[in-house]
Amino acid sequence: MWVKICGNTNLEDAQIAVEAGADALGFLFAKSTRRITPIDARSITPHLPATVEKIGIFDHADFEEIVATVEEAGLTGIQLHSSLDPTLSARLREHFSAKSAQGQMRILGVIHYSSDLEKQLRAAHEDSAIDAVLVDSRTATLLGGTGIRFDWHAASDSFLPAASRLRLIAAGGLNPDNVGEAISTLRPWGVDVVTGVEASPGKKDPARVRSFITNARIAAVKAKLDAPVEV
Repeated sequence: MWVKICGNTNLEDAQIAVEAGADALGFLFAKSTRRITPIDARSITPHLPATVEKIGIFDHADFEEIVATVEEAGLTGIQLHSSLDPTLSARLREHFSAKSAQGQMRILGVIHYSSDLEKQLRAAHEDSAIDAVLVDSRTATLLGGTGIRFDWHAASDSFLPAASRLRLIAAGGLNPDNVGEAISTLRPWGVDVVTGVEASPGKKDPARVRSFITNARIAAVKAKLDAPVEV
């Protein structure tokens, strides 16, 4: 189970997540109360283990802005919430694949849960530049970090079949108390959390971070054990 703790704004919180066992940390460069600058991120990322992914979250940013931010902030991954450029993920993949010193760049696409989830998942499957797809909730003004869960049981009809061909990440309204239910219902490849592990916007609650990661790991093991055996 891949676990990402998102919305990090300071080194202390980032190190707490790393020590708790997070696989990835997210840094927001999109409009948000948790938004930081590339310089802010650069004060954090060099102090983190190379094994932990550092993912920048972008919304309506163009190719040049994303590349410059990735390089300045020391990122190893990109999360694309929306773009007017349908070729953006492919251009980013080509650019960073050519820069061997940068290493493999994780590129995440984002889908916002709605009644056309299955159609969105089919479209995501056709984008070969995307490594994984994050399924999130949204409001009229927020594309993420809403603290609102989508209907996991309704989504599971599309989520479960798609999980055989896509790495799916569940997000939106997750917290230490419900992450187990989300994993058992959706069987995702990964989970992503912001609001559910915060003491206040942009400031993590260490106990909630640790509890979230522990509960996610336990639920992932249980989901694997409960999975039907193919004969």
